[in-house]
Amino acid sequence: MWVSAGEAGTFDDGKEQDVPVISLCFDYEGVRVRAADRRDRFFVARPAGMAMVGRDRGGEARAQCLLEGFGAIELAQFEDVAADLDSDADYIVQLDGNVHTYCSFSAYALPQLRRLGWNIEVDPSYPYQVVDADAPWYASVEPDEERTDWFGIELGIQVEGKKVNMLPAMLELLDGCADGETLEALLKQPARFRVVPVGKNKYLPVPPERLKALMQVLLEMYRGEKLVDGQLCFPRSRGSAVAKLDEALGGSGRVLWSGITSVVEKARQLHRVPVPTPLPRGLQAKLRPYQEQGVEWLGQLIDHEAGGVLADDMGLGKTLQTIAHLVRQKESGKMDRPCLVVMPTSLVGNWQRELGKFAPDLKVCVLHGPKRESKRHEVPGADVVLTTYPLLVRDIEAFESQPFYLVILDEAQAIKNPRSLNSRTVRRLAAQHRMCLSGTPVENNLEELWALFDFLMPGFLGDAERFRSYFRLPIERAGNQQRLDALRDAVTPFILRRMKESVAKDLPPKTEIVRPVELGDDQRELYESIRVAAHGDVRKAIRQKGVTASTIAILDALMKLRQVCCDPRLVTVPSARRVKKSAKYELFFELLTTQLEQGRRVLVFSQFTRMLDLLAEGLKERKIPYVDLTGATQDRQKQCDRFERREIDVFLISLKAGGTGLNLTSADTVIHYDPWWNHASQAQATDRAYRIGQTRPVFVYNLIVAGSVEERMLRLQQRKSQLAQSLLGLADAPTSLSELDLDDLFAPLPD
Repeated sequence: MWVSAGEAGTFDDGKEQDVPVISLCFDYEGVRVRAADRRDRFFVARPAGMAMVGRDRGGEARAQCLLEGFGAIELAQFEDVAADLDSDADYIVQLDGNVHTYCSFSAYALPQLRRLGWNIEVDPSYPYQVVDADAPWYASVEPDEERTDWFGIELGIQVEGKKVNMLPAMLELLDGCADGETLEALLKQPARFRVVPVGKNKYLPVPPERLKALMQVLLEMYRGEKLVDGQLCFPRSRGSAVAKLDEALGGSGRVLWSGITSVVEKARQLHRVPVPTPLPRGLQAKLRPYQEQGVEWLGQLIDHEAGGVLADDMGLGKTLQTIAHLVRQKESGKMDRPCLVVMPTSLVGNWQRELGKFAPDLKVCVLHGPKRESKRHEVPGADVVLTTYPLLVRDIEAFESQPFYLVILDEAQAIKNPRSLNSRTVRRLAAQHRMCLSGTPVENNLEELWALFDFLMPGFLGDAERFRSYFRLPIERAGNQQRLDALRDAVTPFILRRMKESVAKDLPPKTEIVRPVELGDDQRELYESIRVAAHGDVRKAIRQKGVTASTIAILDALMKLRQVCCDPRLVTVPSARRVKKSAKYELFFELLTTQLEQGRRVLVFSQFTRMLDLLAEGLKERKIPYVDLTGATQDRQKQCDRFERREIDVFLISLKAGGTGLNLTSADTVIHYDPWWNHASQAQATDRAYRIGQTRPVFVYNLIVAGSVEERMLRLQQRKSQLAQSLLGLADAPTSLSELDLDDLFAPLPD
């Protein structure tokens, strides 16, 4: 069989392109006879002289059927195309195809035909030639001459003894997938192979599944950087992706490594389960198995000079694991400078108590309060320094002059806005190692994740703009699963996330209950009047400035509707004064009375401190004792201690002031008076009661007005919670808020 060079053919759309054609001949004792030859007999030369030979029409037909079974099409079916070709071709390889389908024929059909005894001759100028798909791959890792802890990798194949760098072609293909075609589209191509150019008229055929796996690895490493001398540059922290190349290319041994292979081996270790070691002697606590694993994981990050996020579910003991880690670092002799722990103001007392209880040998310096400067001289000799985000911002000049062994951010979502003062300030700290603690590393969008890693390992996820275009927008707006997978694979070695359901099986059950209530006529009329006006204002703002720039107007309008749902007394418009009853207020006291009669102990959360004041007035009228905690509370611990000593059975807490840092396991009932946008924030509040140490079943009540913005917010909560879950491998890609979502939030109450 003869495969001729592609020739220019004119198709129905008027375009010209090279098409692969086939000349099929049959060999009769050295005489080549074309398939199109109409002769039934012909002479052949034999030693005894010329002899007449008849054609084996049956055998030829079987051969033609075999060729057509591989996809070749008789050119006689396309008279117009055949007329434009200047050759004696008999077949064409798929009309109006592309380079992938043409090369797939060469890569798939030709080797099989050769194994069946066919003689294949390929014209030297044939434009769709393929190299051996089993050609060996090579990878070379070299240090970056300008940046410490950065490296460059070259990846390619060896063709006819020469190295061919494949990175330029593969990254070009990857960039082509950025906005339109996804990596999943590689599997939907009709061709058996996707091809990557390796020279003039030559291509490497790669099965789509393998190419997808390879591109997925490159997507973890690549942040849009330009190749430097043919190499893709990456920081040591991205080395875990390099270690996956063997697997992506078909298994161990398919890649010939050279250069600094220790970088690859060290990266592989990040994916391995740490070897258990004895707990430090100075730790005065017994850890659960998952907590011991967490301490080992933190130590592994230190050994690999990487930062990470301990993102265990709320209530699983992140503080205790961190203290155990600090004790181990001290006893190992590695901690040659103080460690700094930065936290919300409300957690200073808790950290002080926990350190004193579990690590009494550590020297602790607390920089908090008006007399903190008098303790500044203690910092160089301390093991652990405690301070708060507000004071760090205020005293940053003093803090940045002190080098630290380790900086730990507790409730690290405090730096989720990379443009905030908190975020900009913590990046100024000088530290050998960095670490974040957060049960909610992603609350609303992926920019929050970027902000954490920009503190932990600057450059790991690229710059902010590249991250936005390469990951955030494709994932949040387009639901690009491949980008989500790549981002998840990139950050997985540096985020440890365990859920209560999987590691704290001895915890009692938690029951979530939604209690809807219908508005009375007057309150309903007030809601509808405010809704119509607010929706009009929001639409006007969006028309003028767009959704993103209208955030303040949107939140203000929604807050007014939420206040109507809570209690008309929260609303400042004159018409609200005529509404004397609140349906939810009455429901709350019915529910609370029932719970107290059953001997239950109750935490009550609200976004609005004024609402807590109204509930407090109602409790006084009913002679029900209570304690409360808001931003104005002077002695937080005293209120908590009174509740935990069971002196009081009702605890009113503002979500902002008491949603984190409290351990209130004597409570067994949580009432969320009003839902909030962020499911994670409400979950944190719930976990003040549902955490390690809880022995009784916990009931969580969400009070909502049926059909109102509150019920619609619950649906929005579920959608937004997918953002964090998908990143941590618990759900599919998230969706984002749109104008249609806003119209739904401002929809009228149902009849």
